[in-house]
Amino acid sequence: MASESSTAKPLAIDSSLSFVTAIESFSRQLNLSLPPLKLPFRPPPLPADFPQSKLIPKSRFVVDAFSHAGEFSVSYFLSHFHSDHYAGLSPTWCKGIIFCSDVTARLLLEVLKVPLPFVQSLPLREPVVIDGCEVILIDANHCPGAVQFLFKIPSADEKFERYIHTGDFRFCDSMIIDPVLKTFIGSDAVFLDTTYCNPKFIFPSQDESIEYIVNMIQKIGGESKGSMGSVLFLIATYVIGKEKILLQIASRCNRKIMVDARKMTVLRILGYGGENGVFTEHGSESDVHVVGWNVLGESWPYFRPNFERMNDIMVEKGYSKVVGFVPTGWTYEMKHKNFSVRSKDSLEIHLVPYSEHSNYNEIREFVKFLKPRRIVPTVGLDVDKLDSKHADKIRKHFGGLVDEMANRKEFLKGFHRGEMSDGIDETATMTVNEDLEEMETVSETCGSSMALSSLQEVGSTDQSVLNDEEQKKIIQELRECLPAWVTQDQILELISRSGRNVVDAVSNFYEQETEFYEHIATLPDNLPKFQGKVVDSPLPFTFPARDDIKKNVFLGNFDISSGQASKSSSPRGKTTTTSKSKASPGKRKRNLQGKPKSKSKKNSSLQSDGSKQSTITKFFGKA
Repeated sequence: MASESSTAKPLAIDSSLSFVTAIESFSRQLNLSLPPLKLPFRPPPLPADFPQSKLIPKSRFVVDAFSHAGEFSVSYFLSHFHSDHYAGLSPTWCKGIIFCSDVTARLLLEVLKVPLPFVQSLPLREPVVIDGCEVILIDANHCPGAVQFLFKIPSADEKFERYIHTGDFRFCDSMIIDPVLKTFIGSDAVFLDTTYCNPKFIFPSQDESIEYIVNMIQKIGGESKGSMGSVLFLIATYVIGKEKILLQIASRCNRKIMVDARKMTVLRILGYGGENGVFTEHGSESDVHVVGWNVLGESWPYFRPNFERMNDIMVEKGYSKVVGFVPTGWTYEMKHKNFSVRSKDSLEIHLVPYSEHSNYNEIREFVKFLKPRRIVPTVGLDVDKLDSKHADKIRKHFGGLVDEMANRKEFLKGFHRGEMSDGIDETATMTVNEDLEEMETVSETCGSSMALSSLQEVGSTDQSVLNDEEQKKIIQELRECLPAWVTQDQILELISRSGRNVVDAVSNFYEQETEFYEHIATLPDNLPKFQGKVVDSPLPFTFPARDDIKKNVFLGNFDISSGQASKSSSPRGKTTTTSKSKASPGKRKRNLQGKPKSKSKKNSSLQSDGSKQSTITKFFGKA
């Protein structure tokens, strides 16, 4: 099962050879006479509808996709031991090698009874070469044995592409300083756990949730061990997961934890069993009992308590009061400052937002740290479909956090390679390289969302007029992901500036919003008293090419764009001109480009940006 890696050289595994060996061993165990498999394999192509969220590009590595298994691959990766990820595995599995952590491998063998020859455990934090590709496993901070997979896939010119598959994970600060994870900053893609990718899920840390449970047990049940007290505490958990809660209760409340036989089997595999352990299968030894996930009630799509089942348990066990805890992020209600409690007679259910998935802010923080080229959502309504609309909506939450400049550079390079094959001369190579350098320079000064404004104009000249049906569709998509106060005219302006690209439009909007509020946050507290009036403008950002939409919110003696009190106040809203160094990003952009009115975009944008902008325009002109 497990293989020891060499300190001098990474462990190298040929999955095809391992699979042949496994089949031969499995056949001998079952006394089967199967025709020998021959190498090398010539597997069929992957199905066209294979879930893209489970396939690592430019490889035949599939992650958590056992229900989609087929002859097209013998390399299967399992991130952790939860049923929605190992679905498709059974004691008769023989479709390929399963790569996973050591803890998960032991659970596969002892709980699911997967045949030993097909299970290959990999070490944590050590590179392993599988079919010529480097793979590293790091902890996912989810359940015991859960890992993230870091892939390096060889590509052309002796380079490689980097991919991260998080499986299910809970972001923590230690990930930012992880030296292994740091080497994957700027990855080609992150296959991301998007379970709670919604701004309403900003639940507290695990420590805060555990503290709440411990305090409630101590307050209601007292400090005694409570072998047969008057109050029974029920903790809802999965077969594996939430162990942190149970261990903290046992330690801080001086209690054993009662579990059933199946849970005890899992705990022993994890190293928590034994006669002197904190867990017991005898209910009389503890007043804290672990129950199945839906015993206290259904948690999806909203919590529905099962007081009838709780009352039956209370009567059966001989207690006068039952207090239950349901630890999951799905039960979090932002409108309540305190954790929600449902009660009926002598029954209580505490909905505790303890989660082993990242909350919304943590997901964004993880993406911001890695700054990948793109995000591949792994959780959602239809994320496995090639044309998933839900996946597109999820990606919009990461506008400004992914490396959009790298994507644009790659597009230009790919466009150039395609044209070179049709006979474009070598001077185009110099043109593209110069343009890429120019893009980087402008991006550093003005931000990537503005750096290609002239390119967008040239590229979208023939697409400026939308037909009614297409325009309505784009407007509707934008309305679904923008604040309600954004007007129709402002949406049309976003569409125009983004070249009809919905993702770019949303990204640009939220980048400007973030920039504005970050600027406000840096203003000093001891500002002079405000003597003007506030503009009733619902859009606190400026479009780079518009002079009629101002970023100056206050009309009076304070100018938001400069962050300084003006020397003279004006009730008419005149603002003091600031220096270039203090100008807003939108103004700096206009100063750099000297951009003319929109009516003359097509003819004059080339003249205002210098020679390098002209060369890239000529390059697109050839196309």
